[in-house]
Amino acid sequence: MTVSRLIARPMLASMFVVGGVNALRNASAMGPKAAPVTAKIVPMVKKAAPQLPIPEDPVTLVRVNGVAQVVAALALATGRAPRLSATVLAASLVPTTVAGHRFWEEKDKAARTQQQVHFFKNVSMLGGLIIAAGDTDGKPGVTWRARRVAKDARREAGHLAQSARREAKLVKAKVG
Repeated sequence: MTVSRLIARPMLASMFVVGGVNALRNASAMGPKAAPVTAKIVPMVKKAAPQLPIPEDPVTLVRVNGVAQVVAALALATGRAPRLSATVLAASLVPTTVAGHRFWEEKDKAARTQQQVHFFKNVSMLGGLIIAAGDTDGKPGVTWRARRVAKDARREAGHLAQSARREAKLVKAKVG
């Protein structure tokens, strides 16, 4: 692991540890703020995956999101499954941002500005998480490996076809 990854991953993860712990400590206060978002998301998730036991209570969902953020942030910070943990954090950040920083609803100019700053801070963190989720740590990614396997298979098929044509010519020459 490079020094930049060794330093950058814990830095990126730190906000999620703090935010996740805060969500766990203050879930009952954050639940009502999250309710308008959870009221829209829960039915969509239940429709898409009816077999999943999705809680409907906003306070419970805030706690679940907080646990997911703490666990994924610790995994990212320590370099364990960094791509998966960055993806989990990115997925948890979207509803957190939409529920917690709806600046467009604020009437007070100072509050709107503050919420707007937090909203776009989260958008920038989302960008960092997308980069981290795609970072293969210098190793070939799944897409590259799949293309490589397909290319090797095509080349091998060409060699086999050429060899079969040669063998057919030899057999034809012996028979004819």
